[in-house]
Amino acid sequence: GTGIAGLTPGLIWLDNAMAAIPASEGYLLVDTKKCQGCASCMLACSLVHEGVENLTLSRIQVIQNPFESYPDDVTIEQCRQCVDPACVKACPEDALKANAKYGNVRMVDRTKCIGCGDCVEACPYMPSRAVISDEKSRKCDLCANTPYHWDDAGGGPNGKQACVEVCPVGAIKFTKKIPVQKGDNGYKVNLRTKNWWKLGYPRD
Repeated sequence: GTGIAGLTPGLIWLDNAMAAIPASEGYLLVDTKKCQGCASCMLACSLVHEGVENLTLSRIQVIQNPFESYPDDVTIEQCRQCVDPACVKACPEDALKANAKYGNVRMVDRTKCIGCGDCVEACPYMPSRAVISDEKSRKCDLCANTPYHWDDAGGGPNGKQACVEVCPVGAIKFTKKIPVQKGDNGYKVNLRTKNWWKLGYPRD
């Protein structure tokens, strides 16, 4: 493997070669055991991006399974800003790129997007973190491009993210460190403090 410059040696490793595009300078981490399933993050996401509160248009998804019990009844699926993103590779129109202006966040150029859905099919995670709506692709941009109600905050890796700001229990965290890319452990983490342990939440 090849280490990534600037990170703790041995902490983050990629297979054989670096990705063909620069790594994003920001990532979202989530604690599924801390999440209360309130969907505030989803409503905030759709509001700042689309100007409406619509769970379908949210880039982050809280999924609840009524047939399971805690802690397996709720999960959070967020765009991972993958170091080697399958969605970017799959786009036939070069509409998905690492945007250098916003810290190489993987973003959709909607003027180029033809709504073919190749990015959705290519995403290895379920549900896909790219979605097609109004015949255009949408995906998380870490709030770099949020034309509704978020101008003052300033998003992207050097700004704020609506889902992080609005979560009432702090179950979503922003980081600039590249998470482990294989499996879920790099992105689904423990954000619980000892105060949460006192309430009976698990420590791990």
